[in-house]
Amino acid sequence: MSVVPAGVDVSQMDPHQAELMAKDQCILVNRRDEPIGCSPKKECHLMTEIRAGRGLHRAFSLFLFNEEGKLLLQRRAGVKPTFPLRWTNTCCSHPLYGGAEANGVEGAKLAAIRKLEDELGIPASQFAPADFHYLTRIHYCALSDGMWGEHEIDYLMFVQLKPGQQLVLQANPSEVEELKWVSPDELRAEFKVAESNPAHLTPWFQMIAEQLLFGWWENGKLAEVIKAGGLGQELADRVPLVLSLPGKADTVIPEATP
Repeated sequence: MSVVPAGVDVSQMDPHQAELMAKDQCILVNRRDEPIGCSPKKECHLMTEIRAGRGLHRAFSLFLFNEEGKLLLQRRAGVKPTFPLRWTNTCCSHPLYGGAEANGVEGAKLAAIRKLEDELGIPASQFAPADFHYLTRIHYCALSDGMWGEHEIDYLMFVQLKPGQQLVLQANPSEVEELKWVSPDELRAEFKVAESNPAHLTPWFQMIAEQLLFGWWENGKLAEVIKAGGLGQELADRVPLVLSLPGKADTVIPEATP
């Protein structure tokens, strides 16, 4: 077990963030998404661990669409340790070790329901696991501020509100700064902003949106994906797809990663 550097003091964090950093046990995996143990959230997000090839863990990224096909974006709270105040997809977090959330895709769905309530105030009764459409997994890495970073096997999922379904939203200020719904064209405008302001969007959201999401979302394809219940078994079973940002060395997977 590695040692957390002496300079890392979570007591100075927002209390909600400090609690999650200490208690959440992330599922450690290798490049093939095979579980190899667990680690506290704090430890597996340290850049010292990531650079040493340790701390690769499971995560999920959820994309919530309304009836009109607009995507709900959140701007991460300023107290978040990684990528504060950046716009990203609806909800991103981690399945936890040692319970039902460790069960692959189904576990990621349960984690998404839990975190939608924690981050956005959406009651757990609002969605069932069957409402979430699993797409595929990606393997990515991204530095944040020199101390913290992300290195994850990320399970991508869509969910769309049913006709007439009323969404309860009450953002947790320790998690979310603000929310907004965007169309594909409106999201492309956000990418224009990011060209002059690199801190506007999270790197994983940029990777997913540019390289995958727009192709699944535009030209009526969202309805096809939802109707089909995902992108099919071939994508579901594949070894995680590696994504990075062109020209961004801080998104390259560390060679030491098992």
